Amino acid sequence: MDPERWQRLSPLLDALFELDPEERAQRLDALRREDPESAAEIDALVALEEKREDFMAEPLVLPLPGVRVGSLVGAYRLERLLGEGGMGQVWLASRADGMYQRRVALKLLRPGLVEAGLLLRFQREREILARLAHPNIARLLYAGLSDDSKPYLVLEYVEGEPLTDWCKARDLPLAARLELFGQVCAAVSHAHANLIVHRDLKPCNILVTATGAVQLLDFGIAKLLDHGIVAAEHTGTGMRAFTLHYAAPEQIRGEPVTTMTDVYALGVVLYELISDAKPYAPARASDAAWEEAILASDPVRPSLAMMRAAEAAPDRAVAVRRRARYVAGDLDNIVLKALAKEPEQRYASVEALRLDLQRFLDGMPVLARPRGMGYALRKFMARHRWPLASAALAALAMAAALFVVLWQVRLALQDATRAQAMQSFVIGMFEQAGAASPDASLELRRLLATGVERSDRELASQPLARAELLGLGARLRLGLGDHREAASLLDRQAGILASLGGPVPTGLRLESATLRAQSEFLAGDIGACVEGMQSWVPVADQEQARLPAQVAAFQVQLARCHRANGNPRLARRYLESALQVHAGLLGDEVGAVRRLRELAQLHVDGGQPDMALDMLGAALKRLQQEAGPRHPLAIELLGDIGMVRGRLGEPAAAERAYAQALVLALEVLGPRHPLTTQTRDQLATARMERLGPVTVPPAEAAP
Repeated sequence: MDPERWQRLSPLLDALFELDPEERAQRLDALRREDPESAAEIDALVALEEKREDFMAEPLVLPLPGVRVGSLVGAYRLERLLGEGGMGQVWLASRADGMYQRRVALKLLRPGLVEAGLLLRFQREREILARLAHPNIARLLYAGLSDDSKPYLVLEYVEGEPLTDWCKARDLPLAARLELFGQVCAAVSHAHANLIVHRDLKPCNILVTATGAVQLLDFGIAKLLDHGIVAAEHTGTGMRAFTLHYAAPEQIRGEPVTTMTDVYALGVVLYELISDAKPYAPARASDAAWEEAILASDPVRPSLAMMRAAEAAPDRAVAVRRRARYVAGDLDNIVLKALAKEPEQRYASVEALRLDLQRFLDGMPVLARPRGMGYALRKFMARHRWPLASAALAALAMAAALFVVLWQVRLALQDATRAQAMQSFVIGMFEQAGAASPDASLELRRLLATGVERSDRELASQPLARAELLGLGARLRLGLGDHREAASLLDRQAGILASLGGPVPTGLRLESATLRAQSEFLAGDIGACVEGMQSWVPVADQEQARLPAQVAAFQVQLARCHRANGNPRLARRYLESALQVHAGLLGDEVGAVRRLRELAQLHVDGGQPDMALDMLGAALKRLQQEAGPRHPLAIELLGDIGMVRGRLGEPAAAERAYAQALVLALEVLGPRHPLTTQTRDQLATARMERLGPVTVPPAEAAP
C-alpha cells in the first residue's frame, strides 16, 4: 500500500478498533455509502486483524530508504517502530556508540514530510518538553539533527499499558482508579503551570508502568499559552490534529483552546475509568455524528450508563450495579462538571478537579454539587456513621456528642469575641491618631510601639488577640526593615502561644512560622529559615484546602529560602504549588502573576533568560487583562524584562522596557517613590550601555 493511501486510512482504522463489534459494523455501513473503495480496503484490514494475531506486528507501509531497522540516527540505532502518526514516527532505539546502555523512544519526522508547519510543530514539541520536569511526564533526554539535517527527539522510553486498559485488565477498584487519575491530574497541572496545554489527552497517551506509576506522553500538538500564535487544529493534509472522541466542543468549532480544553478531555478519560464506556453513544458512528453529539448532546450520567451496561451483562450485573450506586450523586456531578459544553462552566483548573475528587474520596462535600444543609449533614453522617450509630445506642455516647457540640460552640464564641476585641482595638488606636493635632508628625514606629503597649494593658485577658496583634506588629516592622524588633515581637508571640492551655488555631501557627522565617531570611540567616519551616511542611500540605491564603504565603516564603540556599528545584516546586493555590482556590490573579514573576527569576538564576523572558511576558499580559494597565506590579515586571533583555545583550530593547516602566511609575506612584527612583536609575544605566562611553576631544592649541 502506498504511504499516502495508508496515511488516510490509518486514522479510520484506529477509530474502528476502539469500537465494539456492533458500533464497528454501523460505522462500516456508513463508510460503504460514503466511500465504497476505502470501505473495501478497511474491510480487508479488519478481517486480517480478526484472523491473525500478529496483524500489524510489522508496518504495512515500509519506511523510506534511510529510515529502517538498524539505521543510525545520531548516536542511536533504530530497533523497532513503536508507532506513527500524521507528523512523526516513534522508534525504539538504543545507544550505538557504546558510551552506556540505554533504550529510548526516538521521535523523528515521517520520511518525505518537509512542510514548514510540521517542522514548526516538531520544534514546538521540543521546546515544550524542555520546560517539563515531572515524575509523571516522560522526559526529553536529547534533541538533535540527523545526518540529513532532520530534527529528532530522544525521549524516555516508557513501557506500559494505556490507563483504561490497565485498569480493565486488573478489574481495579474505583478508589484505586481515582488515585491513578490523581497522578494524571498532577502531571497535567504541572504542564499548565508551565503555560502548556496538552490538547490531546486520551488513554493511549497516558500509560501505566509495571510499578503502577502513570506516565503522560505525546506533547506533539500541545500549545504554548505564552506564544501569541494559535496553532491550527488541522494538518496540511486535512487530518485532525486531535482525537475526536476526546475533543472539547471548542476544538471542534475551531476556537482557541485553553487549560479548560484539557479539563474537558480529562473528564472524558475519567468517564471511561469510572464506567468503562464513552460519554456519548450516537446512533451513527460517523465523525459528523460524533461532532454533533459533542456539540449538542448531554452526556449520560456515568451511573446510568453503568446501570444500562449491567442489564446487558447479567453475569456481572451485581458488581456493576454496586459500583453504579457508589458513583451516583457526587461522582456523577464531578464528571459532568468537567464535561460542561462551555469552558467557563467547567472546573477552573485541573488542580480544582483533582481536589474535588480528593474531597469525594475523603467523604467531604464536593464543589460540583450545590451545598445545602441536608447534603452537608448526609456527608458528615457518612464519614462518621459508626460513631453516630454508637451514640444512638448509648446514652453516654449521646452525652459525649452533646459535649463536643457545646465545646465547638464555645470555641466559636471565643473566636468571635477575640475578633471583635481586635477590631475595636485597632479602630480605637487609629481614632486616637486621627484626633491628634494636624501639625503633629505621627511616626509609624512610635505608633507601633504605642500599640504594643496598649495591647499589654487592654488585651491582657485575650491572649490569642495579643498574639495576633504581635504578629501584625512584626509584619509591619519587617516592612520597615526593623528585623531585630520584629524578631523580638515574634519571640513574645511564641511565649504567649506556648503558655495557652487550649488549642491554637492552625492558621495563626502557620502565619507565625512564616513571619519567623521571613525575619531570618531578611536577616541573612538562610539555614535557620529553611530548617525552621521544614517541620511545618506536612501541616501546610494538609491544610491547603482549608487555609489556602496562609498556606500560599508559607509556600512562597519557603521557596524564597530554598532559592537563597541554592536549591532551585525545591524553590520551583513550592512556587508552582503556591501558583496553583492563587489561581485555583483563591482566584487571586494578581497573586498568581507574582508567583510567575518569581518562577521567571528562577529561570534567570538557572541561565535560561529566554524562558524567563517568555514567562515575564505572559505574566504581564495576564496582569493587564485581569487588573488593568496601571497596576503597580506592571512596573516591576517591565523592570525585570529590561534586566533580562540587558543580559541577552539587547540594550535597545532593555531601554524601551525601562522607559515604559518609568512612564507607568511616574503616573501611578509619583516622582519621589523609591521604585520610581530605581527605575529611573535603571533606564539611565541601560541608555549609557547602549550609547557606549563618551569620548571628549582634546582642546585645540591657541593660535
